[in-house]
Amino acid sequence: MGADITPLRRNVEFNDETLRDGLQSPSVVDPSIEDKKHILHLMDALGIHSADIGMPCAGPRTKEAVCELGKEIRDAPLQLKPNCAARTVIGDITPIVEVSQAVGIPIEVATFLGSSPIRQYVEGWSVDDLKKLTEKAVGYAVKEGLPVMFVTEDTTRAKPKDLQEIYLTAIRAGATRICLADTVGHATPTGVSNLVRFIVEMLREHNFTGIKIDWHGHRDRGLSVLNSMAAIEAGAHRVHGTAFGIGERCGNTPLDVLMVNCKLMGYIQNDLTKLYEYCQFISRSVHIPISPNYMIVGRDAFRTATGVHAAAVIKAQEKGHSWLADRIYSGVPASLVGREQIIDIGPMSGESNVRKNPSGS
Repeated sequence: MGADITPLRRNVEFNDETLRDGLQSPSVVDPSIEDKKHILHLMDALGIHSADIGMPCAGPRTKEAVCELGKEIRDAPLQLKPNCAARTVIGDITPIVEVSQAVGIPIEVATFLGSSPIRQYVEGWSVDDLKKLTEKAVGYAVKEGLPVMFVTEDTTRAKPKDLQEIYLTAIRAGATRICLADTVGHATPTGVSNLVRFIVEMLREHNFTGIKIDWHGHRDRGLSVLNSMAAIEAGAHRVHGTAFGIGERCGNTPLDVLMVNCKLMGYIQNDLTKLYEYCQFISRSVHIPISPNYMIVGRDAFRTATGVHAAAVIKAQEKGHSWLADRIYSGVPASLVGREQIIDIGPMSGESNVRKNPSGS
């Protein structure tokens, strides 16, 4: 590890939002239930800790699908822990309770509530209104025996005082996790660090030692991975994302890129060799192609057609240094994610390219 890496004294967890928040993209196709089950198995193989398996309050079809996914987690069995999203109202939480009881496993309630001044203005809410909604909804879920992650939407544009009042209300009502959400991709890494540290200090001041912090980011400004890393380094326990960043508008934090960066930083030890299969399978299932030059799992991520680059890779291979060949022109080792370096032919190719791959590909 390099000198710029500070080992964490805790395990970083990942929450996969592909099957809920990811499907809010207006361009996706809803995968079949069998595809969704296979996606859960791929998540589990990557060591992803939890997944949002849907929003059962959306209707009978969604509720049935959530039930089927819960049974798959139970029967496989998978290490993956399920959660479901709900607004902070009892009517949204009740279907989660019903699914949990039907399947026979706990399902974490991810209950969310808008928190920023602009959202309060549009909805006609006061902070007291938000606290009452929070106390009632969280208390109901806890009474029904379910763990609760309380989510403030638009956290990054909310007032610190409002956040403190709302979060403390949720924790006192029984929430065991609080989630900070950059709902519109507004934040910068410095802002994220300051926000997470503020929440860490709030928990410390009130002696809430067992409460976990989640970070949920979007990539409207292209900063989602940096923001998630900043959240981890500032004290977040679990970070959220989706396969290759699918989601509403510009999408969510790309979980694949985030996990690779965490691995390279020494923050996790997960086996990521199934990462390419995970992204490719989801790409086919939701009918969203992955750009050829997309990081890590794109077709060209480990493919070079440039003469000088190809020559260096080949020289390293010929010296018997496969470790070096996988890194000499790659910031991410292909073998880390179950792939390999490919020498191809293109407009900037040289003799080395032709010798290595005379027919092209």
